[in-house]
Amino acid sequence: MRLSDSQGKWRRLALIGLAGILLALLLHRQLLPRINAASGPDTVKTVTLASGLEHPWSMAFLPDGSLLITERSGTLRRFAGGRLQDEPITGLPPIAVKGQGGLMDVAIHPDFSDNRWVYLSYAAPGKGGIGTDVGRGRLQGNRLIDWQTLFRLEPKTSARQHFGSRLVFDRHGYLFITLGDRGDRHRAQDLNDHAGSIIRLHDDGRIPRDNPFVGKPGARPEIYSYGHRNLQGAALHPKTGQLWTHEHGPQGGDEINAIVAGANHGWPIITYGKEYGTGFSIGEGTHKAGMLQPLHYWVPSIAPSGMAFYTAEQFHNWQGNLLVGSLKSELLVRLELDGNKIINEHRILQNRLGRIRDVRQGPDGFIYLLTDENNGELIRLEPL
Repeated sequence: MRLSDSQGKWRRLALIGLAGILLALLLHRQLLPRINAASGPDTVKTVTLASGLEHPWSMAFLPDGSLLITERSGTLRRFAGGRLQDEPITGLPPIAVKGQGGLMDVAIHPDFSDNRWVYLSYAAPGKGGIGTDVGRGRLQGNRLIDWQTLFRLEPKTSARQHFGSRLVFDRHGYLFITLGDRGDRHRAQDLNDHAGSIIRLHDDGRIPRDNPFVGKPGARPEIYSYGHRNLQGAALHPKTGQLWTHEHGPQGGDEINAIVAGANHGWPIITYGKEYGTGFSIGEGTHKAGMLQPLHYWVPSIAPSGMAFYTAEQFHNWQGNLLVGSLKSELLVRLELDGNKIINEHRILQNRLGRIRDVRQGPDGFIYLLTDENNGELIRLEPL
């Protein structure tokens, strides 16, 4: 049967459209890093150092070789002499344990050996509900003394999710604090609201004069970047010193970003994620002028948490790689880099350890993980 001119025209347009879709999918696939299962040099030995932790969240190594570990339930523990100490560290501030909130990150001052400052992020009560606060105390024996609250997220609400939060000191001694949008996505675009932003402070809580929004009406001067959903990974690039972060997307759209002062990272106006349940699009698409693109994203979501650049020699094939823990997929992601471009992705330890909450490189060059379970574990990775 011969097609009419009109039918032939529409058929040609349909074929052209299909070809365009296939070409776009091919290019998209080529632009994404390859995903490889564990094999060869990615095979590792796991050593369980401690168990019985209650949803451990973060860890920080002390100069004496011991380790501080936070539990979301509000307890700060010490791992020393090859064992988890029975008595928790005291002197912590009031902590609101609710939903995803509780005691979260721990970091030590760059000059800890001299000043003994330990920094904590935690969900704290306040006017209107709860939100992420950050403070510090001096570690004296098994107690924090001279407690100082340095930052309070405002405004606080009753929401139970998206607290963030990681703490990172940069090479100049500034403290970065990552914050979630508290489950109210539109807050991430409001510069008069801390939620969904990255905060930059001096080590004592003062606001740096060169922060990008200092002196700008309607903007909080602590904010360094904004348009974030829920950041639970942060680390300094070992060569450039730039802060890299990752954040949870909704249904897909987990992101890795290189943070730029004053930048809008887009959430919820642009995202690679979709609405839960319906799968509908969010915002205006994946790109918009004036909003930064992620360096890398995951669809479907892996629910990333914890992040570290590997710079030691124990895993010599991993030097310069970025390590990311996964909660949902229960694995460790190893990302190979070429400058700021992620060129290859390896997924290891899948379904072997459970939900990986934190990833750190130890002073001994081994890799340390925390699993986010009721019976959470501290695990060391060693090469076979």
